[in-house]
Amino acid sequence: MSESATSGVRGISVASAFAGMRSVAPVVFRAGCPDCRGRFELAAGALRLAIGATSRTTFYSFTCPECGAAVRKPAGERIVELLTGGGVRTLRLHSM
Repeated sequence: MSESATSGVRGISVASAFAGMRSVAPVVFRAGCPDCRGRFELAAGALRLAIGATSRTTFYSFTCPECGAAVRKPAGERIVELLTGGGVRTLRLHSM
């Protein structure tokens, strides 16, 4: 048998492959400010995730859109999974 792997397969363009897809809604995260007690939704770009060597050095941060306070909250495994999956920029902290 010397049949090629592509015999009988028709090429498809990228445009036609994605033609039926709809746009995806941007991911938003619910958050709260401990200073002003405001509750709001933030886009992934408004959050930062820092992953350290321990749970004490793993956190996410954002600026409160209502009062302008810099907010930093601990991030457990599930929060890290949700934030990274939602496109939040991540910084890995290294110990010296």
